[in-house]
Amino acid sequence: MAEVNTDKNKDDGKKGKQKKMTVRVDFTPMVDMNMLLITFFMLCTSLSKPQTMEISMPSKDQVTEAEQTKVKASKAITLLLGEDNKIYYYFGEPDYEHVESLKQTDYSPTGLRDILLARNFDVVQKMKELKLKKLDKEISEDEFKKQASEIKGSKDAPVVLIKATDDASYRNLVDALDEMQICNIGKYAIVDITDGDKFLVDNLKSGGELTKQIARSNPKK
Repeated sequence: MAEVNTDKNKDDGKKGKQKKMTVRVDFTPMVDMNMLLITFFMLCTSLSKPQTMEISMPSKDQVTEAEQTKVKASKAITLLLGEDNKIYYYFGEPDYEHVESLKQTDYSPTGLRDILLARNFDVVQKMKELKLKKLDKEISEDEFKKQASEIKGSKDAPVVLIKATDDASYRNLVDALDEMQICNIGKYAIVDITDGDKFLVDNLKSGGELTKQIARSNPKK
C-alpha cells in the first residue's frame, strides 16, 4: 500500500507556496505474495532430471596384449589420445617400419566421428532401421535393446582400443567415450598404452627419424 504524507509548516498560509509531499510504498504484502508464487511453482513444476549416459565397458583384465593381436586386422582400430586434443590412430596391427601407418585427427565431427562412422557403416545403417521400427512401435523397448546388442556385438563390427598418453586429459577420454556411443561402437576397451605405441607417436612427430635411425644402426646384410 502507498501512503502520502504532507509536511505542514508555518508558511503554509502563504499563497503560491507548494506543499511538500512524501510518498512511501509499503512492500510488506509483496513478501507474502512472493512466497505464494514460489510455493506454487515448486509444486507445479517438475524438476529437471540429471542426464546420464550408460557406458558398457569390458573389464580391464578381459583385453590383454595377446588377445589384441587376435582381433581381425581389418576391424581393429587403435586410438592413442595425445596432447592438445590430438588423436593418433592406426588400423589393425601396428606398423613400426612405416611412419605413415599412424595417422592424426581430432575430436571434431569431421575428425574421429567420420572415421568411426566409415568403419562402422553397416552397424550404423542397421541401427537406423532398428530405431525406425521402435518409433513405429513395431518392436518393444526390450526387443529393441536385445536386437541393438546383437547388432553392435556382431563379428563384423569394429573393435576400438582406447589408449591415453601421459599428455592426454580426462576430458579427452570422456570425449572419446562419447564418440563410441554416437557412432554405435559396441566393442571397445580402455587399455594401457604400450612402449610400441609411444614409439609410433614419437616417430610420427619426428617425421620418421626414429625409423631411419634404427635402419642405420641395423643395416641389412
